[in-house]
Amino acid sequence: MADRNSYVFVSQRYPPEKGGNASRIRDLAVNVADGARVTVLAPPTTYPPGNFERSWARSETEHVDGVEVRRLWSWQPQVENPGLARRLPYYLLFALHAALWLVWHHRSTDAVLTSTPPITTGLPGLVAAALGTPWVVDVRDLWIDNSVALGYVEADSPLVRASRRFQGLALRTADRITVTTESLGSAVADTYGQSLGDRVRHIPNGVDTDWFAPRADSGDAVRDGGERPVVVYTGNLGSAQPLEPCIRAMDELDHDAVLRFVGDGDERSRLEELTERLDLGDRVEFVGLVDREAVPAHINDAAVGLAPIKDTAELAYAMPTKAYEYLACGVPVVVTGRGEVRRFVDASGGGRHAEVDPDAIAEALDTMLAAPDHRRQLGAAGREHVVEQYDRAGIADRLDSLLSGLVGADGAETPPQRSAVQS
Repeated sequence: MADRNSYVFVSQRYPPEKGGNASRIRDLAVNVADGARVTVLAPPTTYPPGNFERSWARSETEHVDGVEVRRLWSWQPQVENPGLARRLPYYLLFALHAALWLVWHHRSTDAVLTSTPPITTGLPGLVAAALGTPWVVDVRDLWIDNSVALGYVEADSPLVRASRRFQGLALRTADRITVTTESLGSAVADTYGQSLGDRVRHIPNGVDTDWFAPRADSGDAVRDGGERPVVVYTGNLGSAQPLEPCIRAMDELDHDAVLRFVGDGDERSRLEELTERLDLGDRVEFVGLVDREAVPAHINDAAVGLAPIKDTAELAYAMPTKAYEYLACGVPVVVTGRGEVRRFVDASGGGRHAEVDPDAIAEALDTMLAAPDHRRQLGAAGREHVVEQYDRAGIADRLDSLLSGLVGADGAETPPQRSAVQS
């Protein structure tokens, strides 16, 4: 055991927090920990704000599924949809705390992986690089561009300009850049320099296909007893997901179905108010946060899964983890958006694409709800596709090979020569 490599993952979110970021880092860490020592640095559980008690402990350590999780203190917002003044301390204080931790422990750290967004996790990565530790930046989306596209910040504001310079510095300094989709890798190179293309490696999102699996009494077997069919949405209720058209689609639906939101997020209160205003309380349910272990059961209770993404050029590379999870459970999916998500649903044969429009979403759902046999065929095809290409254990093996190569364990990767942080 003494010769095992020691890796540190830095992530702004980690279970029991919910969302694609938390689940991606958790699953990667757990699977990589089969052959290495993995420590995850994360702030106290905070997201969605208001769902967790505030912690004042400087540092707390727990061991979960073979991974050491270090909770380093940071400011913890407690209000729904916190503004920039509350978010910045949450991001910055954690980044500073993680950077100091790496300074203290750098001699026992063989490689560092930082997960972005937020871009502030680049600070501990830059510190690791300055100390000579191999560094991988795991890019899940282009946070700055998305924030501009969603109207959170002005494109020419000083904050955006400074953020782009910092992100560019981090990406140019990192030894490798991992991305969730190939089109995201192209977007990184287009935005921050084509020279970065040689450092990009594709490590897609995925799913534990043993945990997310069809249940014998799921789906149509349950509903044949007379229950109303369920359309499920799991995960973050945020602004990148066009959830208002999905709610409005329930008013256009021919079938007597229920749209069930399993999760929480900044948009929940607004969506609940919309549901009440449209008098759709009998057709739209808000379950709220549930334990991660309960998510497969909620999916298996559904006839169809929803994985909507806003139809913008900035989000064309986005691929929601929930789509993998639905198909792993044999539940067909309706997606919206362009680019990766549309290519995925076509390649998997596990669902349908719809435009971001209530009528189009309702038509796609009605078509599926009217044909149980067809739904089962879609679900089976989708399950097969995900098992073959997106099982999380196999994806983690790619990351493990990348990290071990960077530290010279097998020679598969050779880190660039670097004497100081690059500018």
